Amino acid sequence: MLQLIGISFAFLPPGRQDAKAEILKNISLKIKQGTTVAVIGESGCGKSTLLDIVYGLLQAQKGVIKWNGEELEGADHHLVPGHSMMKYVPQEFDLMPFTSVFENVGEHLSIQIDNRVRRIDELLDVVDMSSFKNRKVKTLSGGQKQRVAIAKALAQEPQLLLLDEPFSHIDNFRKNELRRKLFDYLTRNNISCLVATHDQDDVLSFCHQTIIMKEGQIMDFRPTSEVYGNPLNTYTAALFDEVNLIPKDWLDSREDLILYPHQLKVAKTGFSVEVQQSFFQGADYLIKARKDDKEVFFRSKGAISAGKEVLLNLAS
Repeated sequence: MLQLIGISFAFLPPGRQDAKAEILKNISLKIKQGTTVAVIGESGCGKSTLLDIVYGLLQAQKGVIKWNGEELEGADHHLVPGHSMMKYVPQEFDLMPFTSVFENVGEHLSIQIDNRVRRIDELLDVVDMSSFKNRKVKTLSGGQKQRVAIAKALAQEPQLLLLDEPFSHIDNFRKNELRRKLFDYLTRNNISCLVATHDQDDVLSFCHQTIIMKEGQIMDFRPTSEVYGNPLNTYTAALFDEVNLIPKDWLDSREDLILYPHQLKVAKTGFSVEVQQSFFQGADYLIKARKDDKEVFFRSKGAISAGKEVLLNLAS
């Protein structure tokens, strides 16, 4: 189990403290073994810095990090950063460009291991790079290098995998299959994963829990379905989709409502909006409308002409 207790960090010279300069502010959390946890938030909120602190690339000014109850020392206490039970795939890949994909994945595996070749082949299959095993890394695309880096991180059977935007370089048509294979592998092998991402598809389909970060602080940390289904505020909801803050008097509700576009529908009763634009999105259309000075987003099976007035109510 990974545990963070009161972690704070700022890029300041040794001995100096300035709360206003803190990038991470009093971060505390627990992650049980085998759990996949997403870290999401706006750019600059501290996601990557949090992973750097956990792995030991940076030294927290305050707080304690524990692994299975044992305190982990940070970057100031190690010549070689990192912890043996963890592997980290940052946005800049640590690969050997002039050696093959196979050699990169097996770099830290002893040639004395009986199943070494089988293990490397298994991991190359997980990241769909088997057909490139003999290619030199320097000849690969950015997305292919990213997949090799993930396989290399898994080669030594870590107990915790840290991923920073792990699919950012990968084509959409490969991304879905890779996510399914990778997160299935982590689950089957009881590997915990902390993944910093901006992609809601990484979060909703595969992460058991989600951390919402803003300005270096944890705003929410719950099961992913609860974070999405009952967002605490519009900031959280906007990380998943367009978001509407519907005043309580529009629908005669007890309080203002935070609603995603699919939670509103054209109806015979409700509040009136004027359609502005229709955006085709495959299965349906995202409609942008306006009521008074507020934008409202909802979904429709078909496009709706700009300027048309419709009534909106809660979707069943």
